[in-house]
Amino acid sequence: MNRGRLPVLACAATALLLAGTAAAGQNTSAPSSTTSPPAPAGNAANGRKLFATVGCYQCHGYEGQGSTATGPRLSPRPLPFASLSRYVRRPAGQMPPYTAKVLSDAELADIYAFLQSVPAPPATPPLLK
Repeated sequence: MNRGRLPVLACAATALLLAGTAAAGQNTSAPSSTTSPPAPAGNAANGRKLFATVGCYQCHGYEGQGSTATGPRLSPRPLPFASLSRYVRRPAGQMPPYTAKVLSDAELADIYAFLQSVPAPPATPPLLK
C-alpha cells in the first residue's frame, strides 16, 4: 500500500467510526424513555483556549471544521458529550488518548461548550450568491 495514503485512510476510518458512533446514538424508531444525559456546563471561551493549547486544532482546525487529510469535523454539531468523552479518553486510529491526567473532565466540558458554540456555516458561501 502507498504509505502516503495511509494517514488519509486512517483519518477516513476515524471519521466513519465517529459518524457511526453518532448514528448509533440516534434512535429513529419510537421514542425511548432513556435519553443521553445532558452535557455538563462548560465555559466556551476557556474551551476555545484549551482547544488550541492541548493541540486539538492541529488535526481538527481552529473551529473544529476538520479536514479529510487530518481529522474529522467536530463542530458545529458535535457528538453527544458522552460519546465524545469516551472517544477522547480511548480513541481509535491515530488520535492520542487524552486521559483525565492530561485533560480534566471540566476542561473537556469547556472544549465541548466551545464546539457547541461554533455557528453553522452559511448554506451558500457569500461569494457564490
